[in-house]
Amino acid sequence: MDNNVILVVEDEPAVRDMIGLTLEQAGFNWIAAETISEARARVVDQNPDLVLLDWMLPDVSGLDYARQLRREEATRELPFIMLTARDAENDKIRGLDVGADDYITKPFSPRELVARIKTVLRRSGKISGDEVLSRGGLTVDSAAHRVKVGTEKIDLGPTEFRLLHFFISHPDRVFSRDQLLDRVWGSNVYIDDRTVDVHVRRLRKALSPFGRDKLIQTVRGAGYRFSEQE
Repeated sequence: MDNNVILVVEDEPAVRDMIGLTLEQAGFNWIAAETISEARARVVDQNPDLVLLDWMLPDVSGLDYARQLRREEATRELPFIMLTARDAENDKIRGLDVGADDYITKPFSPRELVARIKTVLRRSGKISGDEVLSRGGLTVDSAAHRVKVGTEKIDLGPTEFRLLHFFISHPDRVFSRDQLLDRVWGSNVYIDDRTVDVHVRRLRKALSPFGRDKLIQTVRGAGYRFSEQE
């Protein structure tokens, strides 16, 4: 499932847990926020790929936060789906007008929720399924587990492959070591964050003979990113 992370902004524990279980069964990682204040922190710290956003929340309305997401440069392209009990046509129009990628009303079918999430992620380029990704002269085939430059195959270990696949799926975004550990290794794996440095070096070494090592860039004090820009 490409290790996509979904932020669920929902203040009702039962609903939140039900959504989380649905996401887990579909192969997604998920994180939660009960308030907009918490949601802002999760977005900054954990770089979710998509936000499921309730309208009625304790501190700030989901609609107001939606406006903020679209107004700020750092989150302008972050996809979000309004997931709310407000089912009036006028409410749906307001939600879509502020920039929501989709609008789902409660109660909802778990299968429909997953299908709509996948649609939005594909549309935003954040999920590839078994598609082939091509950036920076590299071609990454997740189904065949193969990386090529032109017709030449690059041999990568399984961790380096996952790391490259994650990077190429999220171009030009900076990820800290902790974020990479969560997204590539998994949140339940307890290893030193310097392990990321080791695998980044191995990945660069494998890409170097093909002149592609500079695609994996170090951002001093912040982490790493994949970028075609110097």
